Parts: sequence; C-alpha cells; structure tokens
Amino acid sequence: MAILNIGDQAPDFSGLNQKGEPVSLSGFKGKKLILYFYPKDNTPGCTAESCNLNDNYQMWLSKGYEVVGVSPDNVASHLKFADKFQFAFNLVADPEKEIVQAYGVWGEKSNYGKKYMGVMRTTFVIDEKGIIENIFEKVDTKNHTDQIIKALDIK
Repeated sequence: MAILNIGDQAPDFSGLNQKGEPVSLSGFKGKKLILYFYPKDNTPGCTAESCNLNDNYQMWLSKGYEVVGVSPDNVASHLKFADKFQFAFNLVADPEKEIVQAYGVWGEKSNYGKKYMGVMRTTFVIDEKGIIENIFEKVDTKNHTDQIIKALDIK
C-alpha cells in the first residue's frame, strides 16, 4: 500500500460518481482539489464532514478548489446520501477499494477493542499540477473547512 507525502504526485484515479458518471483526477488538472476519503455514507462522522464541506462549497469554488469525496460505498448508496443532503460535489464509489489503496488510506482500525480493515478518514489537498499540497489524517469532521483553511492559510 502506498504511503503518500506532501510534495508527492497524487495517484491518478477514476471511478463513478453518484450519478454513474466517470470522475478522474486528470479531469481536475488546472484546478485545486480537496479529495477526502471517508468510511461510510450516512454515518454520523461522515455526514458531519460531508455536510461541512458542502455548506462551504461555494466558498471553495470561489478560492479555486473543487471537492470530491471517496468511500467504498457503491453508486446507489452515494446517490441516496448525496440526494438526502443535497451535496453539490462528486462522491466517487470505490467498492473494489482501488482508490483507497492507491492513496494508502485502507488499513487496520480498532473499535471497542475489535480490529478490522476500513477507510482511515483522510483528506488530501492537491494543487493544479496534481501535487499533494497537504494531508489531514486527524480530521475534525464538524469543522473540516476551518481546519483546512487554517492549515493552508487561505484568506
């Protein structure tokens, strides 16, 4: 599994969004991208994080950023999640876990002493040339936008 660092070229990916349309990293060339990985649609933390980014989506666009979420859920699950909360950005389905593995965010987790494999909530900020500008491994789900703004010193 990949270990990515700030300054690395972001791995290209492609998958289907909640509408069944293809989405790939190369489609964002020339734009900055907030690429966030989350464990599961319609769970409390994932909903808080996605809603926080969506509530600030117009601000992100005005600063030259696009937002894309990725989880192992399928297209149908993403469609229900996106429709329920009116998300304006793409949610990419990764049921084969190819994208999460390419980004090194699939790994062992622990909950109440039980170990299992899952998505480690992580956000990558990628610049216009596809270079990783920042990585957030400790995501503040309710205040993720503020967390990113502070770290990147966005005005």
